[in-house]
Amino acid sequence: MQIPFFKLTLLAALTLGISACSGDNKTTDKTADAGSDAKAAKTLIYCSEGSPAGFDPAQYTAGTDFDASSYPIFNGIVQFKRGETEIEPGLAESWEISEDGKTYTLNLRKGVKFGKTDYFTPKRDFNADDVIFTIERMIDTDFAFNKDYPAEFPYSVDMGLPEIIDKVEKVDDYTVKITLTETNAPFLQNLAMPFAYVHSAEYAKQLQDAGKAADLNTKPVGTGPFVFTSYQKDAQIRYSKNPDYWNKYDIHIDNLVFLITKDYAVRAQKIQAGECNVSAYANPSEVDSAKKSGKANVLDEAGFNVGYLGYNTEKPELKDVNVRRALDMAINKDAIIDAVYQGSGIKATNPMPPTQWGYNKDIKDAPYDVEKAKALLAEAGAKNLEIDLWYMPVQRPYNPNAKLMAEMIQADWAKVGVKAKLVTYEWGEYLKRAAKGEPEAILAGWTGDNGDPDNWLGVLLSCDAVGGNNYSRWCNKDFDKLVTDARAITNQDERIANYTQAQVIFKDQLPWTTVANSVVTVLTTPNVKDYKISPLGSIRFDGVDIE
Repeated sequence: MQIPFFKLTLLAALTLGISACSGDNKTTDKTADAGSDAKAAKTLIYCSEGSPAGFDPAQYTAGTDFDASSYPIFNGIVQFKRGETEIEPGLAESWEISEDGKTYTLNLRKGVKFGKTDYFTPKRDFNADDVIFTIERMIDTDFAFNKDYPAEFPYSVDMGLPEIIDKVEKVDDYTVKITLTETNAPFLQNLAMPFAYVHSAEYAKQLQDAGKAADLNTKPVGTGPFVFTSYQKDAQIRYSKNPDYWNKYDIHIDNLVFLITKDYAVRAQKIQAGECNVSAYANPSEVDSAKKSGKANVLDEAGFNVGYLGYNTEKPELKDVNVRRALDMAINKDAIIDAVYQGSGIKATNPMPPTQWGYNKDIKDAPYDVEKAKALLAEAGAKNLEIDLWYMPVQRPYNPNAKLMAEMIQADWAKVGVKAKLVTYEWGEYLKRAAKGEPEAILAGWTGDNGDPDNWLGVLLSCDAVGGNNYSRWCNKDFDKLVTDARAITNQDERIANYTQAQVIFKDQLPWTTVANSVVTVLTTPNVKDYKISPLGSIRFDGVDIE
């Protein structure tokens, strides 16, 4: 039986414990607002594609984790403007950089409150101690809190922050000085990334004293627009508006709910039924029906991303570059673009998208050539090759259907005598195992985090990133020197020269088969106002309204 639209909306609201009026997602708030008897509290429901691994952004690298933690709960020292790659003041309202580019003086914002929860009531405002705690924890394994709660900080390590940050000093309560060991051109952009968002040192001390330091990852406290309320794995996350938020005029909704819905078709249905207000990562097959329904707005934008197949270069069967070249040539990218992306992607050539400055437009893909692939495998002595091919269990902006892609690659490789066994795990487990180097070949991808080429070439392919986001475990000294040297260059043209040559080395050595740069699509209900797609892949609800 088909349930009427208004009943579906009410049913969803009741299931979530939200008393809603059909179509407007407004609940009655009995707390009187200044100058009025009462107001209608606005609830926005986001259909999320997966469960976060935790709520401490410093420990993670996946967008699913940042969307659920960094953006609603925390703030950065500096932040990216909504819908852009340009930074703006965050918890630091201004900054000065020394002439040699090694010293950053941060002038912190005063009067910023940490969110009050049922497990923490702050006794002071945000100050320099919180910035120092956040940074020191990520760069110093001997930091006191790390002894009570040992954790890994893959993004910090991948970007070399423990090596390049020499000192973090408190000048006064609202001034912090960071001294680097060398000039690092993208440093401020890196601080704007969600892994570096700021924790409460006061809350961390409370947890240490109680012997519960690990609660930092499950019961988060930040200065952000929303306060964490509850989490039920694979079901929902709840947040409420931070009443003391320093930028309160930019927050228009009172309650935020992440309704975890792994199936893209179900997410699209929930949007059209009014059970969710925003859903990201729409499958191309669902977009036309959403447009025709009249019950959804379809927002799309060229993605700042790359989907790829990484080869673990430490595995004996994949050390030989000719084997990797053969596997690359055997993949019919055109067929994958048609079947998996369905008009919402273009073939990727480089390890970063064409919209990234520093992109080498002169590099070309090797052609799809089954016979040449067979010859290369024979030349390499690779007979009866068997490879575990890992595919993601979730939909991501750079890969709308990893399982289908894996099946197509499996069929392509079979044509050249290579047997692929398909493997997958729960998303958090998948990423953890990938960082440890377990996969032989792995489908993965990346959405740029800060608008800088280093975020692709350094974070994903440098020697420092082996054990982190460098799932290919590829360490090429010539490539690495070009990328590392570029960080210390402030002239953009000179940096581009390094990155241009680094991409040539990448394409020659093929640690990846680059597959696609995709279009990012977001579905919303018609009553959602001013939602902006981020080129950096983030899902943010500051500035968003619902009518």
